[in-house]
Amino acid sequence: MLASPAVRRSTSLAPLVPALLLALALPSPAAAADAPGGHLLIIGGGKRPPELMAKVAELAGGAAARLAVIPTASSVPDEVGPEQAAELEAAGAGTAFPLPATPETAHEPSTLAALDGVTGVFFSGGDQRRLTAALLDSPLLETLHEIHRRGGVIAGTSAGAAVMGPVMITGDEKTPPPEGEESFSTILADNVVTTPGLGLLPGTVVDQHFVARKRLNRLIAVVLEKPELLGIGIDESTAILVRPDQTFEVVGESQVVVVDGREAQNVSAGPEGHLAGHGVALHVLRSGQRFDLEARRPLDP
Repeated sequence: MLASPAVRRSTSLAPLVPALLLALALPSPAAAADAPGGHLLIIGGGKRPPELMAKVAELAGGAAARLAVIPTASSVPDEVGPEQAAELEAAGAGTAFPLPATPETAHEPSTLAALDGVTGVFFSGGDQRRLTAALLDSPLLETLHEIHRRGGVIAGTSAGAAVMGPVMITGDEKTPPPEGEESFSTILADNVVTTPGLGLLPGTVVDQHFVARKRLNRLIAVVLEKPELLGIGIDESTAILVRPDQTFEVVGESQVVVVDGREAQNVSAGPEGHLAGHGVALHVLRSGQRFDLEARRPLDP
């Protein structure tokens, strides 16, 4: 059975602890310096419209940009890294280069030195678990946070989107669906596997390929069990551009779905684990529409 709301709201913070500890470990000479000065460009996967990669290049400084591509999530990083670096240069970035990251190299001084002067970072798609396995609790992740704080852009697609929040959906479920049924065909308690994410977009859990792969069930389940997190589902060929003022704009070809369970009431699970809850807010946004992450509400056009 699901714990009472009071218990859930205290225990559901457990997955956030590593990200909170990381935040405490980051340099903070002044409170103002802790606020991000840069942008996030979070792409939901699929084909990348040229304007999305051009936006990454623009935010990184255009002809003066120096971008690092981290292809760790890919099963073929040696191919994907150079390909996407070339894609960013063709989109207008002055310089882009692959930066392979492993659990070993993420701690090496030479890897950190390669980021000197970098104005942006791009995470390739693949398996998000490869990214977090390499970056969590590493000096490299601290450096990426610092790049974002000082005004750089951090972008990612697919797996590179899933890692952005402090909590990450791995793609696994604890109760496999019956044979012949799709994954996450139900909304069950204690079923969606989550792990700590990179914490670049605090207070959120990000899902990708969202509309195309019908992933609303799993995001609703996560938000009902972790109501402190704002669920953001980004469809393919679509992105959110998160500005330093903690608002985002939808860009690209499809939609973004926001699931807010902060005001949900009577959250419970039935005998078979089926979740229920009243008052969950759902927002569907298209290109050009904006959202306030702190107020948790859409902004007028």
